[in-house]
Parts: sequence; structure tokens; C-alpha cells
Amino acid sequence: MSTIKKNIIKLFQYLTIILLFGSCGNLKKVYYKIPVDTHSRPISLQNKKIIRLSEVGVYASNKFDGARLNGFKIENDSTALVIINPENIPINNSAYYAFKTWSDTPKDFYYKFKYPKGYNHRYIPKIKKNDKIWSKIDTTNIYKKDSITIIKVHLTKKPIIIAAQEIQSSTDVLHWYTELAKGKDNYLQIKSVGKSNLGRNLPVLDISIGNNKKKDMVVLLTRQHPPEVTGYYAFQSFLETILEDSELSRQFLKKYRVIAFPIMNPDGVDFGHWRHNAGGVDLNRYWSVYNQPEIRQVVRFINRELKKN
Repeated sequence: MSTIKKNIIKLFQYLTIILLFGSCGNLKKVYYKIPVDTHSRPISLQNKKIIRLSEVGVYASNKFDGARLNGFKIENDSTALVIINPENIPINNSAYYAFKTWSDTPKDFYYKFKYPKGYNHRYIPKIKKNDKIWSKIDTTNIYKKDSITIIKVHLTKKPIIIAAQEIQSSTDVLHWYTELAKGKDNYLQIKSVGKSNLGRNLPVLDISIGNNKKKDMVVLLTRQHPPEVTGYYAFQSFLETILEDSELSRQFLKKYRVIAFPIMNPDGVDFGHWRHNAGGVDLNRYWSVYNQPEIRQVVRFINRELKKN
């Protein structure tokens, strides 16, 4: 059994000490001294295209969900400037990037990252070749000096993806939970709480065995911040473990009802945002006044289910 699954099983045994959404009478409102402004702010969209550096026969593309590439320019005969900008500012320094690249002829080539003033390179590059598994770039091919980061990769005619994190688009998430739900109709229901700013689905997985009346509710959510895929992987492992049809998982689901939101910010995920949703707002900071549709609809769903049961 993997270490992560052992830890998850330990977590089951201590769930009574974590925050559970039990009865409405136990919930308290939190009032902010200074209300947080959750109204939408303008964002800058990428220009989706393939860029060719004709002098060196090297290409880059951001024409896929989860991409982030705002510009691609030649610096010299062996180096390209990768320009990465956030969706808007101010914003947390979570500089995210993702692009495909290839060349006319096999060669080693360098990529120099350029961010707006005040923002720096954060994530170690991951590479995906020939639609195979992701791998971290060899640290010997990363060159850092002060705020400048340069990487070296080997290019061929076959495109590779270079990204800050492994890409898990809204389509990838849909495929995962659709497969997860197969054969589990009696205790896992896929529902929707509504739509995002731009009309993408906001799914929820409702998981329980038996009657939900007066059953404690455990709420799980992930992907409020698009680049944070490691939390999404932990979320996946947790759900996969409680759905293993083991004696422990059956006991758990008879005692608790799990409400799981696998992608809270599908617009930001597919747009390759650093942090925000399509309304230019950090969803993880604004659980106060619900002006953003993603948070507002999730809160309504939770409250409705609490009152019902």
C-alpha cells in the first residue's frame, strides 16, 4: 500500500476532529471589519497562436487548454525569450507558464523566461514528450542568476510541452471523475451546481451510503488556484481510496456524506491563469461576499443540502 493511502486511512480515523458541516445551528457567520471587494475586474486574454522564429527554425504554441504564453521572441541564435504575463494585477507571485515547442531540425535550445517587474520564476519546469508521462527537467539544464531563469531542452520536429505544472484541464478532470464514477451509481452521484463566469460546468460528486438524514457532511474542494495541481492529486487519491469498496471505506461512507468539488475554477484552469477566475478574482480569498458565480453557487448548494438533511 502506498504511503499516501496509508496516511489517508489514518486521516479517516481522526475525521471527527476536523471541521465537519453538521447541523446549521453550529455554523457561525464571520463578519469582516473591512469588506472584501469581490466584484469582477478586467483580465488580459492571451492571443492564441503558433509563433515561428524563422531565423532559427523554432516554434512555440499556446493553442491548447491550460496554456500560458504571452510572447515568444528570438534573443540570439540559440536562445528564445519566453514572455509570461498574469491575467491581471495585483496578483500573487505564482508565475505560471505552459507552451508547446518544436524545431525544424534536432537541436539543443535555450528558453529565457521574462516576467513583469516584481514577479519571478517559481515552478521547476515539467516536460511532456510524445504524449507520454510528465517528468521534471534535469536540474543541470536550469540556469539561474538573480531574477533570470534559463532552461535548455532538446528539440525535434515532434512538439513537447514545457509547463510549470502538469496540465490537468477541465476536460482532463471530467474524464477522471467520469471514470471514477463507473459502477458506483448506488452511492456516487455526479451533479452540477451551475456554471462558471464563462459558462463552464461546476461539477460536484455526492458520495454516501444509506440515508443522509442528520449525517455529518465532509466538504472537499480543489483547483481554486489553477496551477495548484498537487492539491488536486491529493484530492483524487482521497476519493479513490474511499471508493475502493473496502470495509473501512464502507464504514466511512455510512457515517459521513462527502460533497466533493473537483474543479472550482474551470475558466482559470483552461485559460492558464496564475491565480484568478475569469472575473479577475482570487476565489480562495473571497469566501465572504459571494459576487463570483463559482463560490456563490457552491455555497448555495451546501446550504441547501444542509437544510434538506
